Amino acid sequence: MKIVVLVKQVPDTYGERTLDPATGWIDRAGSDAVIDEIDERALEVALSYKDSHKGTEVVVLSMGSKAVTVGLRKGLAMGADSAVHVLDAALEGADVGWTAAAIAAALTSTGFDLVIAGNESTDGGGGVVPAMVAERLGLAHMTFLESVDISADQVAGERTTGQGTLRVHASLPAVISITENLPEARFPNFRGIMSAKKKPFRVASLGDLGIDPAVAFAGVGRSVVLQATKRPARTAGTKIVDEGNAGVKLADFLVAGHLI
Repeated sequence: MKIVVLVKQVPDTYGERTLDPATGWIDRAGSDAVIDEIDERALEVALSYKDSHKGTEVVVLSMGSKAVTVGLRKGLAMGADSAVHVLDAALEGADVGWTAAAIAAALTSTGFDLVIAGNESTDGGGGVVPAMVAERLGLAHMTFLESVDISADQVAGERTTGQGTLRVHASLPAVISITENLPEARFPNFRGIMSAKKKPFRVASLGDLGIDPAVAFAGVGRSVVLQATKRPARTAGTKIVDEGNAGVKLADFLVAGHLI
């Protein structure tokens, strides 16, 4: 069994996150970069399966700048067997369409039985990349799983909707994404940190993946940020002093703001 886990390096959610007004992109240098927590949980799903199935190979795959190396190394320290880093200047500012196209090509090059991803990233929040990757690969996909059961030839799990809970399954190969209901990730131990330095680490450009951006992305729409404006500073609110008519003043305020 070969499981590829898609990971993304994002600005730390506990830090201040801002947009670069010149590009409209997230200012990734403005805060510490970490592996998205949901992707660490996805890796934990793969590693937990590997713990009880010793022939399993786990690969962490990411797309991004050179800084992504740190996150992939952490994935290796946690227990992944190898890492793939898709790195190409043509992918700077890539939206979900370009991202899915590049990741699908990398997966085809790497090979896999199962692809596991987080349901959505904390920096973009699109929640569509796993499904778009599956569509490009022509595979079944199951998203927003709250439990995962992997066997030799299929993957199953539970998915909650507004109408209830669904029990779903698909034959392998397949693509799935998981929610925060899955267990938290393990911490890398000293042995894992040291062994991570010796594990295979592949850096692949679009050319290495056989992708000519002018051809491969020709039919893929790309969203472009035209303008970014800083969030205005908060202004002082309206203070209502109760002089026996506070209820009336509050109602008038809400009516003026079309809130009631």
